[in-house]
Amino acid sequence: MRSGYVVVGVDTHKHIHVAAVMDSVAGILDTLTIPTDTPGFAKLTAWAHTYGQILVFGIEGTGSYGAGLTSYLRRQGHRVVEAGRPDRRLRRMNGKSGTLDAENAARAALAGMATATPKTADGTVEMLRQLKVVHGTAVKDRSAAMITLKAMLVHADDQLRASTNKMTQIKLARHLSRLRPSDLTTVAGTLRYSLRALAGRWLFLDAQIKEIESKINALVTEYRPALLEQFGIGADTAAEILIVVGDNPERIKSEAAFAKLAGISPIPTGSGQTSGRHRINHGGHRQLNAAIYRTVIVRMQHHEPTKAYVTRRTAEGKSKRDIIRCLKRYVIREVYHLVKAQPAADIPLQKVS
Repeated sequence: MRSGYVVVGVDTHKHIHVAAVMDSVAGILDTLTIPTDTPGFAKLTAWAHTYGQILVFGIEGTGSYGAGLTSYLRRQGHRVVEAGRPDRRLRRMNGKSGTLDAENAARAALAGMATATPKTADGTVEMLRQLKVVHGTAVKDRSAAMITLKAMLVHADDQLRASTNKMTQIKLARHLSRLRPSDLTTVAGTLRYSLRALAGRWLFLDAQIKEIESKINALVTEYRPALLEQFGIGADTAAEILIVVGDNPERIKSEAAFAKLAGISPIPTGSGQTSGRHRINHGGHRQLNAAIYRTVIVRMQHHEPTKAYVTRRTAEGKSKRDIIRCLKRYVIREVYHLVKAQPAADIPLQKVS
């Protein structure tokens, strides 16, 4: 016996998606494998409609391999939730395959265990995320280039090492980029060529990082200028906050939910004999948690009201760790109301140059 109402679970991969349709009464009805393109997405929706009215799609990996399918289903008017990965205990007991993961996603969506609304990834915040990805990799590569350059500089001749001693990174890179190796037939000549190449790479990455930072600052300033007006929140920290929130901040239902997302909400640890105890939440989004932590540290050092608060709470017997935890909760509350405010219209990409 069928109810006529179904949910669809989807396990996503790079080249194929595996879907399972589940009736709310009869259970799993069928599975389907589709390619990850628009005709495949259309085939999936048409196939699912043949089993009844679709209540929801539970998709694993809506922010990665499932992003294209999620966007397509939203345009078709379907409700989509992030199914997440199956419980590890179930994987150990039942094994893992695309079909099993799709069935688990369908069950999670039907049971109400999968409720997170995916990010729309179609506006200014998605632009920020893309720039931050490039910025992060460029910073890592720049650091690697400087470490390698300094390691190779140890083998240079006395004159070159003496002339570059105590130089800042930018001065060192500029100086070495002007080296003119006479030939590559000797070890000394090859070393000077290698140093020049590494210095040029560092300078290129440094210029690229500064360019990307200016674009991130322009986007944040246009999209959420109120965030930058808060003490201790710069463009980079604001971008981290906005990326976690997404282009659809309405998906975060409350201030408490935002605190939990950031790993700032306390976790109850009471039992029958230890009621009322809590511990720090070690879960949540670690980049958002780190951004809030940086804001708190800056305020503790330079913000007079915060410094007065720290003094008062220290006199009450609070440890520094507890004070930071309290301040992070205050900051996340402040940030929540700023990101939930209705923004101006999204900026067209061509405005940021």
